[in-house]
Amino acid sequence: MEDLRSIQHRVQNKVAREEAQHRQRLESVKVWLTRVEIIDARFTNLLSTSPIQLRNLCLCGLCSKNPCSSNKYGKNVLLLLKEVKILKLEGIFDEVSEFTPRSKVEERPTRPTFGQDEILERAWKRLMEDGVGIMGLHGMGGVGKTTLFKKIHNKFSETADSFDVVMWVVVSNGVTISKLQEDIAKNLNQSDDWVKKNESDKATIIHRFLKGKKFVLLLDDIWEKLDLEAIGVPEPTKENGCKVAFTTRSQEVCSRMGDHEPIQVKCLEWSEAWELFRNKVGDITFRRNPDIVELAKKVAAKCRGLPLALNVIGETMASKTMVEEWEDAIDVLSRSAAEFPDMENKILPILKYSYDSLVHEHVKSCFLYCALFPEDDDIDKERLINYWICEGFIGEHQVLKRAMNKGYVILGTLIRANLLTEEDPNKGYVKMHDVVREMALWIASSGEQKGNWVVQTRAGLCEIPKVEDWGAVRRMSLMSNHIEEITCGYGCSELKTLFLQNNTLKVLSGEFIRSMQKLVVLDLSMNRNFNELPEQISELTSLQYLDMSYTSIEKLPIGFQELKKLTHLDLTFARELCSVGRISKLSSLRILKLLMSKACGDVILLEEMQLLEYLQVITMTISTDLGLEKILADQRLATCINGLEILRFEGKPFEISLLLSMENLRELRVDSIHVSEINTNLKFRESPCFTNLKSVAVSNCNSIKDLTWLLLFPNLGMLIIENSEEVEEIINKEKATNLAGITPFQKLKILRMRNLPKLESIYWCPLPFPLLKFIHAIQCPKLRKLPFDATSAPRLGEISITMRPGEQITDLEWEDEDTKNRFLPSFRRVIISVLLFRFNY
Repeated sequence: MEDLRSIQHRVQNKVAREEAQHRQRLESVKVWLTRVEIIDARFTNLLSTSPIQLRNLCLCGLCSKNPCSSNKYGKNVLLLLKEVKILKLEGIFDEVSEFTPRSKVEERPTRPTFGQDEILERAWKRLMEDGVGIMGLHGMGGVGKTTLFKKIHNKFSETADSFDVVMWVVVSNGVTISKLQEDIAKNLNQSDDWVKKNESDKATIIHRFLKGKKFVLLLDDIWEKLDLEAIGVPEPTKENGCKVAFTTRSQEVCSRMGDHEPIQVKCLEWSEAWELFRNKVGDITFRRNPDIVELAKKVAAKCRGLPLALNVIGETMASKTMVEEWEDAIDVLSRSAAEFPDMENKILPILKYSYDSLVHEHVKSCFLYCALFPEDDDIDKERLINYWICEGFIGEHQVLKRAMNKGYVILGTLIRANLLTEEDPNKGYVKMHDVVREMALWIASSGEQKGNWVVQTRAGLCEIPKVEDWGAVRRMSLMSNHIEEITCGYGCSELKTLFLQNNTLKVLSGEFIRSMQKLVVLDLSMNRNFNELPEQISELTSLQYLDMSYTSIEKLPIGFQELKKLTHLDLTFARELCSVGRISKLSSLRILKLLMSKACGDVILLEEMQLLEYLQVITMTISTDLGLEKILADQRLATCINGLEILRFEGKPFEISLLLSMENLRELRVDSIHVSEINTNLKFRESPCFTNLKSVAVSNCNSIKDLTWLLLFPNLGMLIIENSEEVEEIINKEKATNLAGITPFQKLKILRMRNLPKLESIYWCPLPFPLLKFIHAIQCPKLRKLPFDATSAPRLGEISITMRPGEQITDLEWEDEDTKNRFLPSFRRVIISVLLFRFNY
């Protein structure tokens, strides 16, 4: 028996080694080992009873006191000896294992995908990379993540010999570890008596089964980080070749799971969206009435490429064969999409899960606030956060910078949750998908909140809309309409937010103002014919945010000084406003924007500003030496300067280094002045200066030949140079020598040059432009060479270059033929849009 045990241990060790190499023990070996265990148990039993049998023997062992028992025991010993000898002979195995038969992957039923083949291939290729153990797919609800994920699962059936186990588990919100373990166990056929085991035991069983196996775990729809160790899933590594992939609505979950380069599943482009919608509606409908096709395209466009909406709305419209039915659908989707059939049952609730997953109520409030903006609107980040601050969503922060940082944290949360989109992180805008916006409006106006929100943006309104209960309205947005007059009060006693920007407003009655005692945010910007604020503005004692930028406001009423809670006042580009009066009476003011208004920074205005204890952000125009000296003499004021226009200085040239104390300066415009040479005795390179400056505009500066002083602005993102007749070059080689080691334009995104008749050079040799998006050279006839070589722009496909007249393109000189071939496709012969000076970062 000892010999047999030795053979047993040798076979077991060999089996263990080969099973670690993803092999499976032979059935004959299994049977042999089982028989050895049984024989071993019988041997132990016989051995334990041998003393009793020995005591039965007598006459030197020739006789027995109990002959029957002794005879039976002897026969068992002889039989066992025979079986042990046989097992010893059978225990000589040439092979103890075979390759593990791979688990069969049952294909999951899935619908056809439209426009996702490319991302499917990209996701599959990345998942199969050796160094990738964890991969996440993220995207907004209804974008098609699960459909895409099923196709990835089904592709494993084509690679049957690559993995031992392929598991599919639907997670969903609120799932427990125990439920996940049960679902994984079902995939492994290991769920017998599972209910009786605790989580720790389940984890041990799962880990024991998966350890040493090459597995794939596909987790669909996770909402938070899953602890793989607690579940019992071994960590995927390059060495074991295992894979864990998952879908989620949150980019943050991807990072927490360990995938820092997750793949985003985006909405469909128009061609794919139309193909999907047309497929759902069916060609029979279109053949019956060809007039429906164009209307159907308008309905499909309302879905903004979201597959969930395209599928549901397409199925709903499949039976509609009358033009009037399609016209009604367009009207309902434009006016109140939540009223569209199946929208409230099959689309909005699915999207609402993302909203429900937001942990904090103030983050939910910030998200809903974004629905006040028009469909597909670029929402300025900084403006949005300022609204949030004044509405009280962010909490009390005496230092504005801290409050802004909190706002950006919330923005990041909403972006990573795919509730807001950000096409380019370097830009200052976010967007809200139209269907997500409808979900937000549906939430904000449902249940007890019904009637609290009135949102009719870009609706073609010429007057205030009819509202059933004005006393219930909390927030109203009438942006981008054609409202000219508001002449009577409406009893808006609970109204906190009123957006009237971008209308044609001329008259705003005092009666209407008086009816909004709780108003906190009032935005009247972009009403270019609005020139008078009623005296009753003084009664808005709760008002914190007032924006009258880009209006024709001529003066502020005397009662304006009563707005003791006002923290944000924007009068940018109020070209008719000559004075802001006793601004020091606005004791809570933190942000004051006067850039490019007629209310220039004279001594009186600056003295008023000095009395504002909480003032932290100023944008303004300076047109006198005395005004500039007054700012520079007060370090607190200088630190507050965020945007500055220097206009028509008389006398000596302006020294740019005077602005060094304005450490928060982000936007600089110089107009009709002469900027002096750089004082190279200042050690700019040892102490970086103007690090916050992102935007510079130079216009009507006819006494300067170059702008070498731009080297002092390392983070410059936008540069506009206009109407400066003597400018010959932007950076002069000889002057720049004194600032050797500085490479300009590393952060430049936009360069606009217009009406520069003597301009010949931007820079004397090729430069790298890692972030460049636009170059516009209009009426710069002597500009013959751009500072490019073949390596200047890594993302060439994103660059647009415009030259006017277009014939000038053919006369350009190139560094070499490769450079010409690389950049020439980026040229456009016409101006597509006018770039405004105000560019947010």
